Amino acid sequence: MSSPAVLRSLQTVVPDTVLHQSEVRDVFAAQPGLSRLARRIVTASFDGSGIDTRRTVLGELTLAETDADPVFFDRTTGDLLSPGTGTRNDVYVREATRLFVAAARAALDADPEIAAADITHVVTVSCTGFHAPGPEYEIVRALGLPESVQRYHLGFMGCYASMPALRVASQFCAADPDAVVLVVSVELCTLHLRSSENPDLIVASSLFADGAAAGIVTARPSAAAGLRLDRFHTAIAPQGEKDMAWTIGDHGFEMILSTAVPQIIGETIIDALRPLYAGELEASFQDGRIGEEVRHWAIHPGGRSILDRVQDRLALSDVQLHPARETLRTHGNMSSATILFVLRRILEEEGAHHGERVSAMAFGPGLTAESALMTVVGAEGDGR
Repeated sequence: MSSPAVLRSLQTVVPDTVLHQSEVRDVFAAQPGLSRLARRIVTASFDGSGIDTRRTVLGELTLAETDADPVFFDRTTGDLLSPGTGTRNDVYVREATRLFVAAARAALDADPEIAAADITHVVTVSCTGFHAPGPEYEIVRALGLPESVQRYHLGFMGCYASMPALRVASQFCAADPDAVVLVVSVELCTLHLRSSENPDLIVASSLFADGAAAGIVTARPSAAAGLRLDRFHTAIAPQGEKDMAWTIGDHGFEMILSTAVPQIIGETIIDALRPLYAGELEASFQDGRIGEEVRHWAIHPGGRSILDRVQDRLALSDVQLHPARETLRTHGNMSSATILFVLRRILEEEGAHHGERVSAMAFGPGLTAESALMTVVGAEGDGR
């Protein structure tokens, strides 16, 4: 029987341009044609988001002066512009490729035991743009990986997509103990922000950001710190199918994120997670003591209200929610990349020790809940 796969060498990359939430709020609230109700929704959504700063690849979204012709934001008038989906995707192709390669290279450089020639599989994740040959191809070429590397792209799955990427990577390792899988997620959500009267789009505009993350999954023996991938589970709350969705419009991709999502998650999370804890942790989960058995919680911060509902239903402490809330506060919701940011924070800044358990979960269109049970390996808890 092969050894379990381990996620290691987690690295994150963000664009240079910082968006301050209060400044972005004021821009969105000042857009011409907005009703008084829409302006109130903008203020409430941005102020209640739990976010201080976000990152974007769009340098023109800052208030700094530039000579470039405006495409997304006209500083002179203060108007948010509405470029077509093709224009937005052109920016995606250029900027996402750069971040995919940067994150992949950072993960490879961070692991002295793994060379480019060792990579057997590349799995890329993104839902904010399309092109072919795609990012998995660009990574192989840019990093000088063997042309025989198996390449896979998980596209347009939404915020939970890094979880099935880790699952499929662990399955590759179960099939081949020598497999070394490079998993890379890049999301450029800000390419699709725009002014709207629609409350769902206003909420999305208050949350989403850009970011990239990458890690290596392998069952090869190592003393490197990482996360052993023990078990995965997928669940669907079909009553939320229309409350979280991701579609393509003429002026960018359109996120449906209704205010009912936190309530639906709260109502369904116990049944959704129960199979994950079958066996050794079943009694603790049934008794509401799972937070005592599982020390670390990597919850995708889809929004502050989602984190509040998960914390309440699972009786988790403020300390256990800290990595998710801090990721949300400093980076916003970077769709599929976000859960990898939270996991990295747990490993490097939250005092994780060898042998401690980690529960990870992310939510996305469907309404789908992807969860995983992991174990810290090799870490000495220096961050505590």
